[in-house]
Amino acid sequence: MNDNTDHSQQGQSETPTSFRFHGVRYLVSDVSRSVAFYTSHLGFTVKLQALPAFANVSLGNLDLLLSGPKASGSRPLPTGQSQQPGGWNRIVLHVDDLPARIEGLTKAGVQFRNEMLSGPGGRQIQLLDPDGNPVELFEAAR
Repeated sequence: MNDNTDHSQQGQSETPTSFRFHGVRYLVSDVSRSVAFYTSHLGFTVKLQALPAFANVSLGNLDLLLSGPKASGSRPLPTGQSQQPGGWNRIVLHVDDLPARIEGLTKAGVQFRNEMLSGPGGRQIQLLDPDGNPVELFEAAR
């Protein structure tokens, strides 16, 4: 039997066109305070605000969806478990001079979760937004 089927794509799944990246949601207790934090300290811009429940701030092609206690994205799960800010998953922002960024943010009163770490790919540190959501600052190795 002669099979002329192109098998070069076999085993690779196609991404359905109905899925597109929309953003990263962070749960926060005070949307206005979070907007001020991300715009003042990390260079985000406000894309949409529906205070006090929700705001969308952006940096490049990253939309960060800040959902307050009254936002639909913050409602309890069907099990009754409430959704809380914080955790270990995080957005990662690339910076060029990590020590200078750390110094400036420290002077501004930003709280860090750890000390600057170095590895084969570069250096990083985690800071916390006002609700304890982590943000990693990363400087690639040169």
